[in-house]
Amino acid sequence: MFDDLRPHLVELRKRLGLSVLSVFIAFIIAFIFHEAILSWITAPLNEALEEVAHLSKKAAEGMVTTHQVGGAFFVALKVSFFAALLGALPYILYQVWLFVSPGLYSNEKKMVIPFVVGGTVMFLVGVLFAYYVVTPFGFQFLITFGSFLYTPLINIEDYVGFFTKIMMGFGIAFELPVFAYFLALLGLVTDKSLKDFFKYAILIIFVVAALLTPPDVLTQLLMAAPLIALYGVSILIVRAVNPHIEDEDDDEELSEEETK
Repeated sequence: MFDDLRPHLVELRKRLGLSVLSVFIAFIIAFIFHEAILSWITAPLNEALEEVAHLSKKAAEGMVTTHQVGGAFFVALKVSFFAALLGALPYILYQVWLFVSPGLYSNEKKMVIPFVVGGTVMFLVGVLFAYYVVTPFGFQFLITFGSFLYTPLINIEDYVGFFTKIMMGFGIAFELPVFAYFLALLGLVTDKSLKDFFKYAILIIFVVAALLTPPDVLTQLLMAAPLIALYGVSILIVRAVNPHIEDEDDDEELSEEETK
């Protein structure tokens, strides 16, 4: 049995190695420009702090701080790694495709470009949606709440970790239509199976939104709402790719229900 798995393990190691190498190269490039990347990441936070300064009548204003020796260096590493993952994503998806493609038919192997392009685009759409829609509302609400009593001193290490968690969560969540498309292409799901699973999907979506967003209802809804919409889009995509076909058993069950 192990002899049968050996070629797959060798291939998996090769694809993982190339993916890690691509991230490493992208990391070096991103580290060179880490200051610009960090400015982009902290822009929503700075806007929220400016709002605090505008609303608060206290002399002290909110500020971004670091509580660690070498904190700025570790933050530079974190933002560079985050940017490296985004930059290397197309190549990583390509390696994933090369790993699974030997088990596909020739017509299915032609979907490499839609898989790589679609997966990259939807991930970036999720990141941009989180950046331009979710974080402005979420950060402004969380930071300005109670600012008339307290001066917000934001730890940059905590903020960067929190920010990247939200961005990655939305990016992965927005891959739902892409995964649904290829599962339908492989014949693993139909539009009927997604419809039947819809009520459970709603519960899972809200649980995921609660885990990946700040503990406020507004931000959770801003994540759950597009995910529910994307699930509906996924049903339409699967219907076009692999629609459910009524078989004789379904017809018999339907006729029995009608007679009752």
